[in-house]
Amino acid sequence: MDPKEFLEFLKERRSIRAFQKEEIKEKHLKMILEAGRWTPSASNRQPWEFIIIKDKEILQKVSETAIYGKFFKRAPLAIVIVGKTSESPNWYKIDTSLVSMQMMLMAWSLGIGICSIGSMDREKAKKLLGINKEDYLLTILPFGYIRGNIPKPTLRKSLSQIMNEI
Repeated sequence: MDPKEFLEFLKERRSIRAFQKEEIKEKHLKMILEAGRWTPSASNRQPWEFIIIKDKEILQKVSETAIYGKFFKRAPLAIVIVGKTSESPNWYKIDTSLVSMQMMLMAWSLGIGICSIGSMDREKAKKLLGINKEDYLLTILPFGYIRGNIPKPTLRKSLSQIMNEI
């Protein structure tokens, strides 16, 4: 892969909040899940579990736990990324964060929109989804083929604002 093309791909990725009704193709879902499965993790512990929500009633109920992401009830499916705290007590948040980004990039490469949902009543969502109390619900990723125009890029700080050399 050409590095310049890859950088452009990263710059073009957007958070998408409007989805077509079309179901996600099974081959695309498998690729997204494989991208997650192949994410690096501390000591290769792979402290994660993925819950795929396709049931519209469950999507509706879980979306009600979101503070800013209620739109995801209209997504064809969502993947919940759960950190298994007992498997990697010190690194599960970092490892599952890497999983979510890897899945998001794979989805984007397939023309599938995503928007990470982090602002939610996690305990209520965990109860609805049957997630163990000690495990960590990192995010809910709604997936759908993009409806409408892709949003314009948001401003980014310059490298000089975020970089220091020592």
